[in-house]
Amino acid sequence: MRIPFDRLILLALPLALGACGDQQIAAYRIPKEKEPELAPAAAHAHGNSGTTPPAAGENAAPGMGSGMAGTAVATASGPGLTWVAPAHWQSKAGSAMRKGSYAIPGDGGVMADLAITAFPGDVGGEVANVNRWRGQIQLPPLPEAAVAAAVTRLEHNGLRMGVVDLVSTGANPTRVLGAWIPHEGSTWFVKLTGPDGLVAKEKPAFLEFLQTIKPAAQP
Repeated sequence: MRIPFDRLILLALPLALGACGDQQIAAYRIPKEKEPELAPAAAHAHGNSGTTPPAAGENAAPGMGSGMAGTAVATASGPGLTWVAPAHWQSKAGSAMRKGSYAIPGDGGVMADLAITAFPGDVGGEVANVNRWRGQIQLPPLPEAAVAAAVTRLEHNGLRMGVVDLVSTGANPTRVLGAWIPHEGSTWFVKLTGPDGLVAKEKPAFLEFLQTIKPAAQP
């Protein structure tokens, strides 16, 4: 049967329109591109910009013997502190978080770590900071009254310090000697962490070390 030309056009037109519709639908099904993820460097661009401490022996505090190492650092918002470390404490490279860092060797190859950090404000307050350290060695938090009773109060070179001595439980206990020092709107933390026996042995050196800490501007 012969179909007139004008009817052929009418029959072909819906097919052509249908094909165009399919192309439009296919175009809308293209998945949207994902937003690029931040690179690690960009993600940490607003992190702490602490000062890397000089190597051991640099900027030694006046009046200290040659067997000790002094380090002067500064917070982002004010004057820093200086200190003199015992000769057997091994100075380690600083970091963005640490103002000072030392490795302390013991018998049998065991090591303890001493970290000096500084942050603006009171970093949550005394109770929060002590309980944070307790949590790091799997000890339960203490109420405010118990924290106050556990703190030893010291004052050296015009700086007021709080000190705690924490020991974990278990077969191989970890010990933390921690001190905090408010200074010029920031709080400085000195924390010695390591095996119980080694840290207990180093406690006299740790307390002597605290006596050397003073404001950088102080002669």
